[in-house]
Amino acid sequence: MRKRGIVVGFHSAMAVVEDLESEKRLMCKLRGKFKKHGIKVIVGDYVEYTNDTPDSGVIENILNRKSFLPKPKIANIDQVVLVTTIKEPEVPLMVLDKFLVLVENASLDVIIVTNKIDLITEDEKEKIEFMEKVYGKYYELIKTSAKTKEGIDKLREVFKGKVSAMAGMSGVGKSSLLNAVNPGLKLKVGEISEKLKRGKHTTTTTSLLRFDFGGYVADTPGFANLDISEIDPRNLKELFPEFREYRGMCAFPDCNHISEPGCYIRKLVSKGEIPSHRYENYLKMLKEIEKFLRVKEWSLRKRS
Repeated sequence: MRKRGIVVGFHSAMAVVEDLESEKRLMCKLRGKFKKHGIKVIVGDYVEYTNDTPDSGVIENILNRKSFLPKPKIANIDQVVLVTTIKEPEVPLMVLDKFLVLVENASLDVIIVTNKIDLITEDEKEKIEFMEKVYGKYYELIKTSAKTKEGIDKLREVFKGKVSAMAGMSGVGKSSLLNAVNPGLKLKVGEISEKLKRGKHTTTTTSLLRFDFGGYVADTPGFANLDISEIDPRNLKELFPEFREYRGMCAFPDCNHISEPGCYIRKLVSKGEIPSHRYENYLKMLKEIEKFLRVKEWSLRKRS
């Protein structure tokens, strides 16, 4: 008899599956047909399995995915909770913008959490105001502190009853936040390197954790270099909500907002209505993707 479960992690070559009814976790292997056809199961996949022992099973079928985040690979998530900090460490805005582009490309909702606000001095509050002004128009923003518990109740409501991915650079306090939201998780918390002002990696693999109050979260490895090479350069402009808002306002319908005459987006940038760093990061990402495509094309020609 087939049962249904969700893949919450991996151990060696086995998938850890949590039964959707009993919530019991068991080790499952995949049928040979999956390997034969190059089909891989990932965290978040809903599967059908059969027991071969009371504590182990065999995955018989992988159900259709409603969503997919390629980096890190997670299936069937409802939203991404992106944790950033403006102090210890200060997360570069390019890192934040790249991740937002990847989430936009996956057509997922995103909540931006600004953590460690207990460290912010009066003189640094303008950085929080800057974040709210630039990103608050298009994304939900939550200010949190695992130490003072500010924003924890609000964050708990965001997680409740949903499958979420939590991501952010090492050291921004993802594990501390999850421990504050659900103390029973008891995740290992890393220390900040005083020399590098960057976190030591405490999470090394993606796993799906179940909240006591309902819902799951994927606690993902810290990231610094985000791969946007698979994004279509012609579609990159659509992944910036402040550009999408003025779609059709440029002189040319296929305007890429680079040097085309009559570009409304560049006009708004010059007037300060679109933040210059967002536009500059867009141009940098566009060059990065185009460079990757040129190298890829050159490599293919060399092989042939």
